[in-house]
Amino acid sequence: MTSTPLRLLGISGSLRKHSLNTALLQAAQELLPPDVSLTLHPLNDIPLYNGDLESSLPEAVSAFKHAIAQSDGLLISTPEYNYSIPGVLKNAIDWASRPAYKSPLAHKPVGILGASPSPYGTVRAQDHLRHVLAAVHAYALPHHGLLLGGANQKFDEHRHINDPSTRERLQVFLADLASWTRRFRTPHHP
Repeated sequence: MTSTPLRLLGISGSLRKHSLNTALLQAAQELLPPDVSLTLHPLNDIPLYNGDLESSLPEAVSAFKHAIAQSDGLLISTPEYNYSIPGVLKNAIDWASRPAYKSPLAHKPVGILGASPSPYGTVRAQDHLRHVLAAVHAYALPHHGLLLGGANQKFDEHRHINDPSTRERLQVFLADLASWTRRFRTPHHP
């Protein structure tokens, strides 16, 4: 018996055109288990959070929240800026976390990745992201996310992972995320 395909939403915490974190999500699209899809949702058009706009959401915010709601789980790839997550990622989470306790993030399974030229990867940013996700009642995969240090050396000129060990680690991580997501899956209604 085969299981129903999972739909994951990929979110990069970087707006850069040649972002290592976006490249990591694109690599994940190629290495997913066969019954899992991953759609990337850029954060470029999401305005700064303003509670006064909650009653009439900006279109980009509505589209982001809808994409989260329609997904079975999230895959967030975050850079590390000043020992934490980028403002653009925190801002997007702030928008998506409304209304409190009833947001599309509540009870959503999440896998956390991070790519950095630094040998330490994005360990501090991932730790901070874990705290933010707990505050909005999302369920981060319990083990530490995939930390890709020295990432600028692990992609070729076409932004494909050229390191077999990294590809293998990413495949294992994605299989773990698929299993984790199935634990919390709720049926989608057309």
